[in-house]
Amino acid sequence: MSITAICMVGAAGKMGRRIIALGNDDSDIRVAGALEAKDSTFIGIDAGEVAGIGNIGMAITDDFDVATKDADVLIDFTFKTVTLKNLEMYEKVGKPVVIGTTGFENEEVERIKALSNKIPVLLAPNMSLGVNLTFKVLEMVAKAVGNIYDIEIIEAHHRLKKDAPSGTAMKMAEVVAKATNRDLEKDAVYCRRGLIGERKDNEIGIQTIRAGDIVGEHTVMFCGNGERIEITHKAHTRDTFAKGALAAAKWIKDKPAGFYSMFDVLNL
Repeated sequence: MSITAICMVGAAGKMGRRIIALGNDDSDIRVAGALEAKDSTFIGIDAGEVAGIGNIGMAITDDFDVATKDADVLIDFTFKTVTLKNLEMYEKVGKPVVIGTTGFENEEVERIKALSNKIPVLLAPNMSLGVNLTFKVLEMVAKAVGNIYDIEIIEAHHRLKKDAPSGTAMKMAEVVAKATNRDLEKDAVYCRRGLIGERKDNEIGIQTIRAGDIVGEHTVMFCGNGERIEITHKAHTRDTFAKGALAAAKWIKDKPAGFYSMFDVLNL
């Protein structure tokens, strides 16, 4: 396999640091650029030092052209406002981009899809192998139970996570809604309080927990009379997401323009 040169967009963030650290240890990856916002206090500091792995000879910069000029693939783990602002630059650079940012509204996803008409774009709310296998399992179970069982989704993350529900929880909701012919826009219930009356048959409950340093936990409950099926994924380290992002970068490097997901990477 040829070496894939990556530019990390959001190099000083939690995910950016882990992707740089694991990418530096991967013989098939070369860290070719590290980008941060102009007001970042990490500008000019070596990306390896920020990632906790020592000097790698790659300073973090706020210059888009400098950061991306030697890269084959851009990996974006930032905030949705930053990603959306960068779409024009991604088109200008014309290189594949892997987006792990979450929290996009439907119309914002459409903007990203529009970019994929011109360059290869991979958008995934969660890049871990386990989570993407869980998506497939959920699809199978949801199709099997149909509308006989009530469906509830509970997700938990660390106290610093800014968006809710998580992108992974929303993807799970989309999967089960499609498999059971439900309309997520109408049937999703995000909060229950007070005298709410009986649960509607088509409801998909999506509940959020934010506490401590929880990396990421998701449980989907299929609840029937006399039994309950629970499918749970727990992430113990961000490295699972970082490894998935690096696998996605390797995979998308030579792909034509198009809109891709981790299902494509994993051949699911």
